[in-house]
Amino acid sequence: MAGLLQALVRASEKAADIARLCRREQPLFQLLVAEKTGPDRNQRFLQDFKTLADVLIQEVIKHDLGKEFPELQGHIHGEESNEFRSPEGETVTVRVCATPGDTAALLLAVLAPEREASELLSDAVHRDVALADAALAGVELSIPPQDLAIWIDPIDSTNEYIRGSEDVSPIDGIAPAGLCSALVLIGAYNRRTGCPVLGVINEPFFRRDSVTHRWQGRYHWGVAYGDTRLSSLSPPGPSLVPRVVLSRAEAPAVRAALQPLCGGRLLFASGAGYKLLCVILGLADVYVLSEGSTFAWDACAPHAILRALGGGIVALTGALQARRAGSTGTPPELVYNRPIDGADGAKRWANCGGLVAYVDPQHLEAVLATL
Repeated sequence: MAGLLQALVRASEKAADIARLCRREQPLFQLLVAEKTGPDRNQRFLQDFKTLADVLIQEVIKHDLGKEFPELQGHIHGEESNEFRSPEGETVTVRVCATPGDTAALLLAVLAPEREASELLSDAVHRDVALADAALAGVELSIPPQDLAIWIDPIDSTNEYIRGSEDVSPIDGIAPAGLCSALVLIGAYNRRTGCPVLGVINEPFFRRDSVTHRWQGRYHWGVAYGDTRLSSLSPPGPSLVPRVVLSRAEAPAVRAALQPLCGGRLLFASGAGYKLLCVILGLADVYVLSEGSTFAWDACAPHAILRALGGGIVALTGALQARRAGSTGTPPELVYNRPIDGADGAKRWANCGGLVAYVDPQHLEAVLATL
């Protein structure tokens, strides 16, 4: 598993490079948007978009992990279909080919006549990524890869990736919107139990280099398997008054209920992955979502890191029902191997009943008692 963890981090770094490249080439970027339709559309937004960056990143991660760990082939799942519409209206199946030239030719079918851009993307796809991370290199774990499956969110918060401002000022350390909330999420879960065991979050747009003015990224990882709890991060310090982060679309009744608990101040941010990261980093103590508008690929990677730090993610509706029934134990956490019967498309993997993400169990209890 240590080798798999390093492979996931390498894949996330390559993904971040591709995300930055696509965003940097403005003429190219205008060609990279295709509207999602039908059952794959996120019903929470009037418009939901997939980009070539999304599709390409997902296929790169599938290719690289499947090549290094054949046991995972067929068990690497992503948010996106790998079909993309060319300028001429033809459907192109995006994949990683055997050579950079073949991959560039395939991408040119989508990006024509942008040959140079296709070649740049192909070079990024086939580039080897070297990690200079002594802490990661020293991790020793033992779990058979054939026991695991993978969820990928190639670019979480796609709308912010496409349209997000590059200069949003943080409020209490949290960016309320903008490009920085676009993340690469890769999570591994146990195929049998559905429990998240390993997660990598990559921030491609963490900060700008003061000299080159180009974006630089960073990554975080966590492992929660059996009695093993390891992470690139330390658990955040205690907070007497819980800081709760929400979506601006959160129900008014939920906002009103939580406001007194938080001393009258709530925090807001875009992107499910980014709000989960805020809890992981200690910028917020709890993320509450009352609707089933997140999916397995949004939560799997952050959930593994939260578990590594001593926290977790529970389904809000189920947790409240258990409390009303008199249960005092920790509510069951989300799992990632159970599609919803009778649902279509992305809805099969929705986190129905909302969620509560936390590090300190006392903050979880305070939120559940309040709601």
